[in-house]
This record gives sequence, C-alpha cells and structure tokens, in this order.
Amino acid sequence: MAEMDQSGDWGGRHAPTLAQIESLARSAYARLPHHFRDLSGDVMLVVEDFPGEEIVEDMALETPFDLLGLFEGRGIGQRFSLDTGEMANSITLYRRGILDYWAENEETLGDIVAHVLIHEIGHHFGLSDEDMESIEASAA
Repeated sequence: MAEMDQSGDWGGRHAPTLAQIESLARSAYARLPHHFRDLSGDVMLVVEDFPGEEIVEDMALETPFDLLGLFEGRGIGQRFSLDTGEMANSITLYRRGILDYWAENEETLGDIVAHVLIHEIGHHFGLSDEDMESIEASAA
C-alpha cells in the first residue's frame, strides 16, 4: 500500500484490497522469529472480508466485524498423526474487521496485521501475552 503523500491527499485512494492485506501479512510473517514460525508449521495465509456464518454462530459474535483473525489447525502434539485428508494449518485474516479496527485506533495497518497474525499463532499454541509482546517487538 502506498504511503500518503505530504499533502494528505486521500481523495483518490481506496481501501486496501484482499491482496494488499495478504501482502502485508506475508511480509509480517516473514519477519517473525524462525522459532515462532515453526510453531505453525506450513501455515496457509488467507484473507477474506468477513468470517462465514458458521464461524460467526460458533463463536457467538455480535457482528462479523468482531473477529480480526482465526487460526485453524492442529497443535504441535497433533501435527504428526496419521490422519489423512486434513487441511494444513491456516490463518485467516478478516479484512473488514481489520480495517474497522484501523479506522478506530492510532496504529498503522501493517502493525495491526502483524499483531493479529502473531496473536492467532500465539493463542493457538498457548503462549502468554508477554511472550507475544516480545515476539512483536522482535519482528518490528
């Protein structure tokens, strides 16, 4: 995503696309410490506008804007089971929720995407908030 020019001209700009959010996520993931990326294995990064109805219902969300990201997959101890036909670990980022959060806070879009990515991996594997803050600091 291009930086705003010095004049502050946002008149011709559009909200970042799914592809642009995915690019931010891939860049953020590449900056994560190797040992942290290893937790998620071969993770697929997916960007969608909103979570599907089933996820909204399962998580009892008030609105689809409430969810910024979701990690789906197996934990480290389950990763090497003999089950077949399973999908790889995946992290889905929800563009509209992320953009809504961005509009209401004083953070850069790249920082928000990195934060969501780190927390989705970290929460899935039981890391503490302090651990995730440390990882965020090292990936900045």
